[in-house]
Amino acid sequence: MLVIIGSVIVMVSVMGGFMIAGGHPAVLLQWSEFIIILGSAFGSMITMAPMKVHKDLIAQIVGCIKGSPYNKAAYEDMFKALYEMFMLGRRNGMVSLEPHIGEPSTSSIFTKYTSFSNDHHAIALLTGALRPLIDGKVKPDHIGLLMETEISAMEKEHHKPIDVLSRTSDAMPGFGIVAAVLGIVITMGAINGPVEEIGHHVAAALVGTFLGILVSYGFLAPLAAAMVFNGDAEIGYYRTLAKAVSSFATGTAPMMALEMARRGLPGDVKPSAEELEAMLKAASK
Repeated sequence: MLVIIGSVIVMVSVMGGFMIAGGHPAVLLQWSEFIIILGSAFGSMITMAPMKVHKDLIAQIVGCIKGSPYNKAAYEDMFKALYEMFMLGRRNGMVSLEPHIGEPSTSSIFTKYTSFSNDHHAIALLTGALRPLIDGKVKPDHIGLLMETEISAMEKEHHKPIDVLSRTSDAMPGFGIVAAVLGIVITMGAINGPVEEIGHHVAAALVGTFLGILVSYGFLAPLAAAMVFNGDAEIGYYRTLAKAVSSFATGTAPMMALEMARRGLPGDVKPSAEELEAMLKAASK
């Protein structure tokens, strides 16, 4: 939502200031300039990355418009689900977790916490860490390393669409100059024409430069920055999950494992120690 609000403010400020100064918005509707700049930018994006990255780019843009789902309530659901899992494993042994790990979609624990169970990456990360531990294929000390390796791979994958959008943003002023130069070429061809015609061609050329700079600094660069923040929130959520699981795997008590995970959270999503204790007591009931 903030992405939309910010973009609207940019447009209202630019167009409002232009109109207050006596400009007419219709002058800026130079469709040839739009085609040159936006078409060139789109073509360069297609050239620079494989299809999967473009699909991830669309998904991340949609995610920015919706806003990050990793809020305080999401962390509360995660802590409660992990606490129930940890307590079950501590009371009845790690083997008792196998039904929940084997079929997460039908787990009586996961299905109670929808924001956690609907996050397929979080469920895959959790089950991928606990399954080899239950099977005895890895030592508890190795769980943290395994999870961090997987999260690092996710982090690199997340940054690829951001790199594509950032490079496109950096190129937009250049495409604006290309459109402006082509406009000047047209102007020189009409140099012996009426003054009004020459002025129209010059204005069209300048619109190309204006459009390239505006799209770059007003829309694409801020959107790429928003995608970085969204990605950091997602990776932070997974690292919190990994910290809790790796601590529990090495023998830390469930409450303490979650307390260790809580301490690394940023302030806007971090529950207090009292809030954590209260929510875990509620989960245990």
